[in-house]
Formats: sequence, C-alpha cells, structure tokens
Amino acid sequence: MVEINNIRIGGGNPLVLIAGPCVVENSDIIFATATKIKEITLRLGIPFIFKSSFKKANRTSVSSFTGPGDEKALKILSSVRNTLGLPVVTDIHSPEDAVMAADSVDMLQIPAFLCRQTDLLLAAGRTGKAVNIKKGQFLAPEDMEHAAAKVASTGNRNILLTERGTTFGYHNLVVDMRSLVIMRKTGYPVVMDATHSVQLPSKGTESGGQPEYIKPLARAAVAVGIDALFLEVHPDPKNAKSDAASQFPLEKLEEFLTGIKKIDEAVR
Repeated sequence: MVEINNIRIGGGNPLVLIAGPCVVENSDIIFATATKIKEITLRLGIPFIFKSSFKKANRTSVSSFTGPGDEKALKILSSVRNTLGLPVVTDIHSPEDAVMAADSVDMLQIPAFLCRQTDLLLAAGRTGKAVNIKKGQFLAPEDMEHAAAKVASTGNRNILLTERGTTFGYHNLVVDMRSLVIMRKTGYPVVMDATHSVQLPSKGTESGGQPEYIKPLARAAVAVGIDALFLEVHPDPKNAKSDAASQFPLEKLEEFLTGIKKIDEAVR
C-alpha cells in the first residue's frame, strides 16, 4: 500500500482516481479542471490525485507544445496543491527534473518510454516522493519488477506500477488485461492508464487516438481489479495542446465515474 496525503492506494482500499490535463497549458485550464474534478470526486466519494505534466519531453514533432516553461508550470502545480488541497503528480524525464519537481508535487511519474532508465529511477526514489512507473510499451509486465527494484534500492518503497498498452505493430497499442494481475504479484499497487492506452502513437506530426475505447478499457480493468485509474481529462479535448485525440472530456466524467465506482464496489 502507498499513502499520499492520507489517500491510501492498494491494500484493498477503494479505487483512487489520478486525473487531469496531459500538460500544464495555463493556470486557468489547470485550476478549472482540478476544481471540477475535485467537486465530482467529493460527491462520489472517490479519492483524487491531480495529474498534469509540467513539461512534455516526448512530443512527436519538434514544433509541438511542451509547456509554458518549467518554473511557471511547477508554480501552477504547487498552487493547485496548496490552494485546492489536492495531492499532485507530474512526469519527470531526467534526474535533474526529479530534484526540481519534488518540492512542488507529491508523486513523481516515470514516463513509459523511460521506465528502464536507471539514473532516473534512482533519482526519483531518492526524493522520498511516491513514484508511479509506467510500463514501457515494449516491456513484459513481469519485467516491471526490475524497474520497481531500482526505486526500492534507495529505501523508497512508495511505488505504483501503471499499465498503458503494449506495442502491437506500428501506430497501435493493445492492452493485455493479464498484465494487471502479473504486475500485482510484485506487491505494489497497480494503476490502469485508460487514455494513453487508446493512443495511435506518432501518426504524422502528432499522435492519434481512439477515445471511444477509453470507457470499455477502464471498466474492464476495474473489473479485473486495480488500485487506481489514470485518466487524462480536459475541458476541451479537441483543442488540447497535447494528446488531443485521447483525453477524456471533463463534462462526461461524473457519469462515467458513477458507473466505475459501482464496478469497483462489486469487485471488492
């Protein structure tokens, strides 16, 4: 079990939601989204951790939006944390990022394509913050034990493991629900990323997506048994500056989570 600001993830505790816009675009969008999701999750009784990347280092095109600037983005996330009283998670891409972001957030997230980077995992572990490691699209679920061991070697065992789809030929991902069961055998809480799992990576100058499959994948994962559900959520997905084709619309979130909670309660 991992505990973040009194939110318990794993150990038979109720499903936790990790959600927010893919990347920090500006303060208005971040605060509006965080406030609305907080209202929804409070009504439904779902523990909530806010997510947004302070920068995106893995864009398809060199001209793609990567963030408003590191210092500005981290200040926005810190303000969400302090003003709204929400725990916050953000992606990191280098050991320097880990040190820089640690003071502004409660959990550091390792992007899937970096899950084997030893220096990054060690740096994240040494901050003492919880670490969410996304399974690489190229990796078997049982191999995530080695990624977790790198973080744990620092004495930090506040680790989560996230499924986000496996490469299935070019420009396509497939989710093997067995991976959720396999990764749980490591003893760490397991998360399902239902939005990145529907991406069509690097099609043209940007990644595509099939958002119509977010709901069925999320429902299936909760039915299998997970500890947290990860969703990138945006008030206007089509105009989002990152992952526009695979973010979940904020206006449809409450209805969706109502059904998700019923599945989680039935499974538990």
